[in-house]
Amino acid sequence: MGVFSRMNDIVQANINALLDKAEDPQKVIRLIVQEMEETLVELRAVAARNLAAKKDLQRRMERIERQMDEWQEKAELAMQKDREDLARLALGEKHKLELQIKGMQGEFQQVEESLQNLQQDSGRLQEKLNEAKAKQKVLMMREDSAVARLKVKVSHDSQKVGDVIERFEHYEHRIDDLEAQLEAYDLVGSQANLSKQFEELERDGRLEEELNEMKARLSKKVA
Repeated sequence: MGVFSRMNDIVQANINALLDKAEDPQKVIRLIVQEMEETLVELRAVAARNLAAKKDLQRRMERIERQMDEWQEKAELAMQKDREDLARLALGEKHKLELQIKGMQGEFQQVEESLQNLQQDSGRLQEKLNEAKAKQKVLMMREDSAVARLKVKVSHDSQKVGDVIERFEHYEHRIDDLEAQLEAYDLVGSQANLSKQFEELERDGRLEEELNEMKARLSKKVA
């Protein structure tokens, strides 16, 4: 694709529409900026060539104009010397150079118009490039903002998960405490029951001993 047709496509392109259709706007805008910058470089290269051609034409035209002046002087000298034939020939050479100058003037005008068009095209393309870079900056800012907000969201959600886990651990500790209290109660209760049984055995033994003593005393009285 030629530089001018490509430039025209870029200038006519609707950047917003391209970004709306793109799956990856960042990538699309980066490619658009790259394409514009490359096209702008090519336009400047074409402008440089045209400017060089313009300067070359100017030098050639100035040289021819000097030659025309020289032939004019020769024709006048010939007339002063009554050499009309030589004056006619000198004027003929001058006329040839005049025709050459006219052709070069047309070429010079074309180069001048081309430079003006290149300047206008470069200006339009630069405006588009500035627009694209502004879009690129906005997209980058939006992406950075979205990434930062997402990190905050993830961090916040992680904190929520941590809070839930902490609550579960707290409940687990409470349950452990309750189970420990229950086990301690059972342990103390069983020990108390065992002590009570031994107390009953001792009490039964003392009663039995007292009964035996009473039986012995009563037997002695009867005898």
